[in-house]
Amino acid sequence: VRKTYDGETLVVKSLDLDIRRGEFLTLLGPSGSGKTTCLMMLAGFEFPTGGEIRLDGELLNHVPPHKRNIGMVFQNYALFPHLTVEQNVAYPLTVRKLPAAERAERVAHALKMVQMERFAKRYPAQLSGGQQQRIALARALVFEPKLVLMDEPLGALDKQLREHMQYELKALHEKLGVTFVYVTHDQGEALTMSDRVAVFDKGIVQQLDTVDRLYESPCNEFVANFIGDSNRLRGTIARVDGEFCELRLGDGTR
Repeated sequence: VRKTYDGETLVVKSLDLDIRRGEFLTLLGPSGSGKTTCLMMLAGFEFPTGGEIRLDGELLNHVPPHKRNIGMVFQNYALFPHLTVEQNVAYPLTVRKLPAAERAERVAHALKMVQMERFAKRYPAQLSGGQQQRIALARALVFEPKLVLMDEPLGALDKQLREHMQYELKALHEKLGVTFVYVTHDQGEALTMSDRVAVFDKGIVQQLDTVDRLYESPCNEFVANFIGDSNRLRGTIARVDGEFCELRLGDGTR
């Protein structure tokens, strides 16, 4: 998949990404690396310049967002301020014209899932940031989507609450078994929650791997420097012995 806005500069270059059913996949990278553009193409808010996007075999390239059966959680939550919590959560069901009784049942179940049942009659302005995040998540899950996309949903929370919500998100993912695709530039979030991480830079996936392999076996210098804290020693390979090599540093040390 490729994406350009001006017809010249590719912001996403030759993306080849296979998302496994039920996994928690994080798109990780610095600002401008192409990760959010990829998420927007999955959601249907942007269309690819070239290539194909498929969900369960169905071609999505020009399918509008509301017909993709994909849930979305935005960084600013995008809750309707004039609607109550339960009305916000019910909104995806209302536009899909589900019967009132089924809407009420699904909303109650979704609010229970995120432990927000007692706040059903409140308005978003009466909730904390963490509570609003839970409501946005409930709204994304209430219509039972095949895929849930999250665009830095914890970015507006303080450090302590952000760390707490990481564990809540991961626990909810394991309980539901829904496929999550999560965008962040925070490697702590990525390493804490993900089954696999796609590390982006300059519109290219530099490495797609498990957390352990990204940390222990980075495929190039960018990934090695971006993931974790690392010491860099420049030198030349003096000798190779099986899986090991002897490195000669600039001062002659081996």
